[in-house]
Amino acid sequence: MSKYEADNEIVLKASCVAGSGIVAKVTTFLAERGCYISELAQFDDEDSGNFFMRARFHVENGGYQISDLQNEFPEVAASFDMKWEMVSVKSPMKTLIMVSKFDHCLDDLLYRLHKGEINMEITAIVSNHKDLRPMAEREGIRFVHLPVTKENKLEQEAALLAIVEETGSELVVLARYMQILSDGLCQQLSGRAINIHHSFLPGFKGAKPYHQAHARGVKLIGATAHYVTSDLDEGPIIEQSVQPVDHTFNADALVAVGRDTETVALARAVKLHTEHRVFQDGNKTVVFK
Repeated sequence: MSKYEADNEIVLKASCVAGSGIVAKVTTFLAERGCYISELAQFDDEDSGNFFMRARFHVENGGYQISDLQNEFPEVAASFDMKWEMVSVKSPMKTLIMVSKFDHCLDDLLYRLHKGEINMEITAIVSNHKDLRPMAEREGIRFVHLPVTKENKLEQEAALLAIVEETGSELVVLARYMQILSDGLCQQLSGRAINIHHSFLPGFKGAKPYHQAHARGVKLIGATAHYVTSDLDEGPIIEQSVQPVDHTFNADALVAVGRDTETVALARAVKLHTEHRVFQDGNKTVVFK
């Protein structure tokens, strides 16, 4: 992307009840203000009756600023009772990452961040263990240790929310954070927390799922990245990754394949979210790739 595009491009996300004239009114609004639309995607969900739209554009000839557009767009949004947001493409999304002892998802996200693949700013790494503190400190990222017990769970979740508020974090990524979040915390983070988990047929619960998969002779290893809800591992799905395996894979080999699928699915989901390409549609998502 050229410097001109990076400095000037804007993304508009909008959703409302489906109806006629929505696209025309939005695009006319942008055109009248000297905006060049470089990417436009839309979808009507016939099941829910909802409409979703994402536009990427830039203002030509140094005309309107994003603040001007944000101040004037509510008139358009009001006519359709529209939920919307308008953000600068160059602005990194402030992201808090939660981990436990496994490092592969965190390591992968840090690598992609350094390579410029994901436009985010990591505000802090929060963990219920100290194992990954050296990794965070090596990167110069704030590390917060919040050990969780049955007795202090709600207290530590309140501390986590305080950190989210203090840092202005817009997204929380559970990069193999091995604690179940309370219903209250899930509601507080609704639509802005992403989790990753293994995805097998059948679904293996409890400890060592890859060893259970080996014992049952699975032929596919998968991972699912989804928004966090109070229904464990059943939130709206953003991205999935699968890889074929066979009888020659022992349990350790399945664990290794699982690491790969988990990192790929989580990274793709985080990238899609930070690029404002994901809409929640009830228990599903609409993802404009």
